[in-house]
Amino acid sequence: MPRLLDDDVAVRALARTPDKLADVPWRDRIEVARGDLSDADSLTDAFTGVDVVYYLVHSMGTSRDFAAEERRAAQNVVSAARQAGVRRLVYLSGLHPENAALSTHLTSRAAVGDILIASGIETVVLQAGVVVGSGSASFEMVRHLTNRLPVMTTPKWVHNKIQPIAISDVLHYLAAAATATVPTSRTWDVGGPDVLEYGDMMQIYAEVAGLARRRILVLPVLTPRIASLWVGLVTPIPSGLARPLVESLHCDAVMANDDIDTIIKPPATGLTPYRRAVSEALASNGFQRSWDTSDAALLPSDPDWAGPSRPPRR
Repeated sequence: MPRLLDDDVAVRALARTPDKLADVPWRDRIEVARGDLSDADSLTDAFTGVDVVYYLVHSMGTSRDFAAEERRAAQNVVSAARQAGVRRLVYLSGLHPENAALSTHLTSRAAVGDILIASGIETVVLQAGVVVGSGSASFEMVRHLTNRLPVMTTPKWVHNKIQPIAISDVLHYLAAAATATVPTSRTWDVGGPDVLEYGDMMQIYAEVAGLARRRILVLPVLTPRIASLWVGLVTPIPSGLARPLVESLHCDAVMANDDIDTIIKPPATGLTPYRRAVSEALASNGFQRSWDTSDAALLPSDPDWAGPSRPPRR
């Protein structure tokens, strides 16, 4: 939100409970519309007069069949966006290999992207791996496990490849996606400059955080269910969120296409290396607050909101 406002964009936020935004520092600079993505009728008025809808929604941890909920939400948004004359949809999805058997979580992420792309509305889908910053569930999982376990047993996915991206770089791409000239509606992969194993991510995090090197024992027979229960036991991440996240780690999450630069140039200072991204996350106010609360529940309690915005008329 602050990035869009800094770009002089008029912003309207959609929330099921608008009062939850009462104390955010930018509240007096935006409009707030009440709406629920499960209620199609509540969306049309919220989208009226909007040029670009940012779709930043997931239902993991809120529904037993979250994939079905996500499909319905995407279809409701498409219907309302068509009626309101929205010109562009911007969606943040997840990196995944092509033609691979995906977890329910990643399959749902891809399916939502397909629904938006098939809408007939110009759509930009950005696919990112682990976002390095406070509130990113996948990074919070890495962070909590590394903080709490000097010695840990992990499934074999600890050796899978991941291309993490700093939250500042994700925001750069998201903000620019509102007005970037695109040849067609499609997906673009985004990632930082480093391709690492999950185990490397933990070790580098430990170094930056001033922790001793972690000892990691790989147990190939550790199933996703057992691993998710273990994550739920030693971290504050709810099991309903932990299991789909853990199941998604069985495949690599590395950029399959690298032509994002053809529509959005990288940040002027370059993409952020993973080590620096961790250091910046630890130094940030938001992350420091979570660090100071002894790893209390950190994840947003109401993550499913979408922020439609109207770029300024040129």
